[in-house]
Amino acid sequence: MNSEFIEALNAIEKDRKISKDVLIDAFESALIAAYKRNSGSSGNVRAVVDRETGEVQIFASKTVVDEVENPHVEIALEKARAINHLYEVGDVLEEEISPKSFGRIAAQTAKQVVVQRIREAERGVIFDEFVEKENEVLTAIVQRAEKNGVYVELGRTDGLLAANETIPGEEYNTSDRIKVYVLEVRKTNKGPQVLVSRTHPGLVKRLFELEVPEIQTGVVQIKSIAREAGFRTKVAVHSNDSQVDAVGACVGQKGIRVERIVSELHNEKIDIIEWDSDSAVYIAKALSPARVLMVYINEEEKAAKVIVPDNQLSLAIGKEGQNVRLAAKLTGWKIDIKSQSQAEQEVELYDREDTGAEPENGEE
Repeated sequence: MNSEFIEALNAIEKDRKISKDVLIDAFESALIAAYKRNSGSSGNVRAVVDRETGEVQIFASKTVVDEVENPHVEIALEKARAINHLYEVGDVLEEEISPKSFGRIAAQTAKQVVVQRIREAERGVIFDEFVEKENEVLTAIVQRAEKNGVYVELGRTDGLLAANETIPGEEYNTSDRIKVYVLEVRKTNKGPQVLVSRTHPGLVKRLFELEVPEIQTGVVQIKSIAREAGFRTKVAVHSNDSQVDAVGACVGQKGIRVERIVSELHNEKIDIIEWDSDSAVYIAKALSPARVLMVYINEEEKAAKVIVPDNQLSLAIGKEGQNVRLAAKLTGWKIDIKSQSQAEQEVELYDREDTGAEPENGEE
């Protein structure tokens, strides 16, 4: 061991941000284990590596005896008194030991321990780094697509985009750059595992935060997001400044801001609506692009009955109920939609039942 070893550790500390002391402590422990294996000793041994020169010293604790039976753990009284004349039988002293084969053992152990500890320390550093990035958006490079998902490169480590976290219909080709949302970072025997998503509503939120300065400064707030990845997303926004149009800020001049986000999300449709403290108004806006005539609120059941023009019914409901389903998720209200003619028929039927009138022209 010499100064070259210390220089190597200094370089590792600087380049990989792993403490030199951590490596030396592990190395000292490994030297003790190596010495014990080599000598067959089970006594108390300690190793010291000089932080400046790299010089190694091994010390063994030995009991002072009249007659030595095990030289690894015992020392003769005569020899002990040569060190210090005050030693008596039964005392314990530390003796520096320098086994002949120690240089070879040290070299082998140094290589194994340093490599292993660097690997472990790097895993710890990477884990700590990515734990802080949970719920954030990162740029990933696609490595390969498999049945269980898509493996991506995230810089210092890799991530897994599970099959159920991919956008339906989106293709992932090697070297493609995509934005991903960090769901969770787990510790495994092979190092940290970073789980990412392309379907999480948080991805949309973070993309808006990146694209819209007014959201970054807090002037505009994202109040709620409802998403069916790959198809449609509804985003409710609110401005804390009467001079700033929340929807306009998110859309951007000529729609450039929202277009960037739509492009990143495989052309997913995005409805940006203005949040309102009035539940009825909020629900009506959430059903955009459909036009709403009336909203009846049932506060106890947190349910709303919405009346729309006849020609707006299919638009309000959406394909396979998607529009009303997203509006319900966005607002947190149960929504029942009726066309104007359906509502009028219900009112007419209710009036007849209330007055006891018979239906006309054979109507039932």
